[in-house]
Amino acid sequence: MDSIIGPRNESRKVARKSGSRRLFVLFTLLLASAIGVRSSAQGPLAHLSDDLFRHASSRSADRVRVIVHGSRSDLQALATRHRLTVVRWLDEGAVLRANAAELASLAADGVVDHLSGDPIVQTSMSISNKSTAADQTRSGTGGLLGIGAVPGVTGQGVGVAVVDSGISYHSALAYKVVANVSFVTGDSSTNDTYGHGTHVAGIIAGKSGVSPTSLYDSGIAPGVQLVNVRVLGARGTGYTSDVIAGIDWVIENRSRYNIRVMNLSLGHPVGEPSATDPLCEAVARAVGAGIVVVASAGNDGQSAEGNPILGGITSPGNSPFAITVGALNTWGTTDRSDDSVTSYSSRGPTKYDLAVKPDLAAPGNKIVSLEANHSYLSASYPVLHRAGKGNNQYMQLSGTSMAAPIVTGAVALLVQGTPGLGTAQVKMALQAGATYVRDGGLLGAGAGSLNTWTSRKIAANGLTSLTTTLLGGLTGASGATYWDAGTMSARLYSGVGLRLLSLLDLSRVWSNPSLLNVGDLNLVGPVNLLALVPTKQLLWGEVAGWTSDEQIIWGTTMYDDDGDQIIWGTSGDDDQIIWGTGTMTDPDPR
Repeated sequence: MDSIIGPRNESRKVARKSGSRRLFVLFTLLLASAIGVRSSAQGPLAHLSDDLFRHASSRSADRVRVIVHGSRSDLQALATRHRLTVVRWLDEGAVLRANAAELASLAADGVVDHLSGDPIVQTSMSISNKSTAADQTRSGTGGLLGIGAVPGVTGQGVGVAVVDSGISYHSALAYKVVANVSFVTGDSSTNDTYGHGTHVAGIIAGKSGVSPTSLYDSGIAPGVQLVNVRVLGARGTGYTSDVIAGIDWVIENRSRYNIRVMNLSLGHPVGEPSATDPLCEAVARAVGAGIVVVASAGNDGQSAEGNPILGGITSPGNSPFAITVGALNTWGTTDRSDDSVTSYSSRGPTKYDLAVKPDLAAPGNKIVSLEANHSYLSASYPVLHRAGKGNNQYMQLSGTSMAAPIVTGAVALLVQGTPGLGTAQVKMALQAGATYVRDGGLLGAGAGSLNTWTSRKIAANGLTSLTTTLLGGLTGASGATYWDAGTMSARLYSGVGLRLLSLLDLSRVWSNPSLLNVGDLNLVGPVNLLALVPTKQLLWGEVAGWTSDEQIIWGTTMYDDDGDQIIWGTSGDDDQIIWGTGTMTDPDPR
C-alpha cells in the first residue's frame, strides 16, 4: 500500500510501521498477562474481528459474545479448557462468552484461526411494479407460432424465505405463509411484533384485490410461498448468531419448501473480511446449496451532517455471494430518467475486501406495503399509516430494506420462468438487464436499476435480449453492466459497445474521470467524488472529527491536528495511516 502515498510521504513510512509495532506489542502484552509466554508450537494467534480486538485491548472484565467455528466436540473441549460457557450451538460453530483476558487466552489456544463478535443485527408498490417492469414480467408476451414467446410468471410454486422480524397475519398474505419458525434468543413467537418483516413480505408476495388504497396493488411475485424465519425481536434487532441459525435452518429445509430465494433486509457494521465474517460464511453456505441470497446494502450513505459516505455497505451485503441491493428514489414516476440513488443508501466498495457493491438498485423510498397490526412500528409511528384497519392496514417505509425484497420478488419470477437457473446465472441476468443510474455510478447503484422484464428475457433467451424495454409507456435502455468477481473486472455496456475494464483500469477511472471513454461508466457517478474531494467532506466512514483541512476517506472515529490525510484507519495521531488502527485523545473535545 505504500506505493499510493507518493515520494513526499516516504518519511512517514517508518512512523506507520512503528504504530503497527506498538499495536502488536500492546496485544502481545495483553496475551502475556493473561496466559503467560506460550510455546511457538501452539501456532499463530487467532485473528479477531474489530469489535473483539477493541474489547481485548480494553482489558475489560465484562464478557461479550464470541462466535467460534469448529466441530461440537472440539468446541466443547475448548470451552471446558478455558472454563467458558457455551450460550448457543450453531450448525458449524458455537457462541461463547468471554472477557478480555479470556479472549486473549482463546486467541492463543491454536485450535481456531479466527474469532468473531456476535454483534446486534438491525433492519436496514404500485409505482415499484411499473418502474421495475414487474407488471410486464407477470403478463409476459406472445410470439408468432410461439417463437420468441416469454410466458408471464408470478413466482408460483417458488419458496421464498423471509429472514426478518417475523410475519403477522394480513389479508394480503392469506394462505401465503407455509412455514413459521423463530430463532430469536429467548422468544419463540413467530409473530411480527416489530412490523418490519410483514412489510417486507408484502413487497415480495402480497396479493392484489384486497388493498383499500391505490398506493399498493400487489407484491412483485404474488404467486410465491413464503417461509417465515423470525430472527429479529420486538425492537427490530437480534444477535448475529440468531440470523446464522435461521439461515442454517433455511438450508436444511430448502427441499421441503422449494426455497429458491432468501431475503435478508438486515445487517451490522463490517468488522472483518467477508471470508471470516460468520454471517457472510452462512450466506456462502446458502448460495452453495443453490439458494439465491438477496441482501440490503445498508442505510449508511451519508453522515449526520449530510456528507456522502463511501464504504458503508453492511454485513452480509459485503458478501461476494449475496446479491446486494441499494435504494432508489423514483420520485413517484415510472420514468427512469429522474431516478436517483437515495442519500441514505450505502455505497461501496466494501470495507477490507474492496469489492464493488451494491450489485444493483431498486426502488426503496416511500414504499407502501403491509402494516402489521399492533406492531411496534405501527404503534410508535402512526404518521406512516396510509390506509386500512385491523389486519388489512398499509404503511409507508423507506430504506434498502424495502429495495431488497423488490429484487427478491424479481428473482422468484426469474426462477419460476427458467427453473434451471443457477445462483450465478440469476445474478448475471439481473445485472445485465439493469439500467445504469448516472448519479450513483457502480459504487452507488452497481449495474443499475432493476429491469425485471429485460432480465426475464435474458434468463429465457440469453444475452440476445439486450435491447430497450418499454417501462410504463416510456423507453428504458438496458445498462448491461456486471461485476465479475472471478476475473476482478467489470463489463460495461451502455448502448455504444462492450468494454472490459480490469481492476487496474477501474482504479484509474475512479481516481481520474478524464480517463473515461464515451460510454464508460464512472464508479461514483458523473462527478467523481474522489477526484474532486471538497474540504472537510466525509467520504468513507461513520463518524469523523476535524481540527484543520484534512480529508478523511475511510474510518470510524478520527482526529487529526496537523492537516494529514487519513486514507484507511480507525483513528490517527500525527501519522498518515494507510491501513490500520491507532488511538488518540480528541485534541478538541468541545
